[in-house]
Amino acid sequence: MLRRLYDWTMRLAERPSAELWLFVISFVESSIFLVPAEVLFLPMAIANPRKVWRYGLIAALGSILGGVAGWMIGYYAFEAIAKPILEFYGKLDDFETLKSAVSLELVMLFLFTSGVAHLPPLKVVTILSGVLQVNLLVFFLAAVVARGGKFMLLSWLFARYGSPIRDFIERRLNMIAGSAAVALILAYFLYLALKH
Repeated sequence: MLRRLYDWTMRLAERPSAELWLFVISFVESSIFLVPAEVLFLPMAIANPRKVWRYGLIAALGSILGGVAGWMIGYYAFEAIAKPILEFYGKLDDFETLKSAVSLELVMLFLFTSGVAHLPPLKVVTILSGVLQVNLLVFFLAAVVARGGKFMLLSWLFARYGSPIRDFIERRLNMIAGSAAVALILAYFLYLALKH
């Protein structure tokens, strides 16, 4: 199933309506969809490097607004919408574990790590933020920094280095982003240890 979704997303990059699809996938990825927006962003940026900043802005805007939608699903419609989505992806147990174990500070950290490196999955964190009633303005600003920052960084890399950067991004950026996320989590736990 995952391979079919990936192939479908790659075909979207070739269509004239690719920008609309980039927005839609970026939006739904933040709340309900499995395929990350980067899968569509990368081939679009390679195909038309002059529009890379435009693509980055479209993806960032879709992702930020999708995150707000995820927050609203968690806040207003957990039982009706969020729970079946999490069950569908097999993430309900992870969600319940996170919900019972996290503090507001840790949720804020997860907003950044999931926005940058999908650790934990972005849709889980956006819904969790709504369920835990994280302040919507604070949530929005965190999404702007994490998701907006990620797509602007990708746009800058393409604008600066062109399509040769694709191999680096596809092979190493998730590892680098994941390492940064792990470093943030370790820094948080160190902060907690020093605080007590």
